[in-house]
Amino acid sequence: MTLQEFAALPHRFRWGGMGGDDCTTFCATWLQESIGIDPAASYRGTYSTAKGAHDILTRAGGVVAFAAKTLEPIGFKRIQHPQDGDVGVVKAIAGMDGTISEICAIKFGPLWMMLGPSGVIAKQMNHVAAWRFTG
Repeated sequence: MTLQEFAALPHRFRWGGMGGDDCTTFCATWLQESIGIDPAASYRGTYSTAKGAHDILTRAGGVVAFAAKTLEPIGFKRIQHPQDGDVGVVKAIAGMDGTISEICAIKFGPLWMMLGPSGVIAKQMNHVAAWRFTG
């Protein structure tokens, strides 16, 4: 599946990645479709609220630490210059209160694509960290 085909699919926001995806499992679903590995498999269905997701990320030391701990053991390398299809962490406005948060996203041309409650969003942003599958 190409990144464009993945972006065009109907995506539904659901905490915990069951019956839909949240921002983190959205990236994992892309990786499952593109390389056949679901880095979120052990987390899917273990939480169903924003607090549950936040608790997992906090225990890991934050979003970047969580992504590194989840991705690097399965063949991902941290990179400086992401390309289409690479996954990363960006700073973005999240929630109705305008809070800036670190969010998992997928590199898509000059943009980063992520999933929020209103659906798929693609915006030009700077990444905090990024990874590429190297096998």
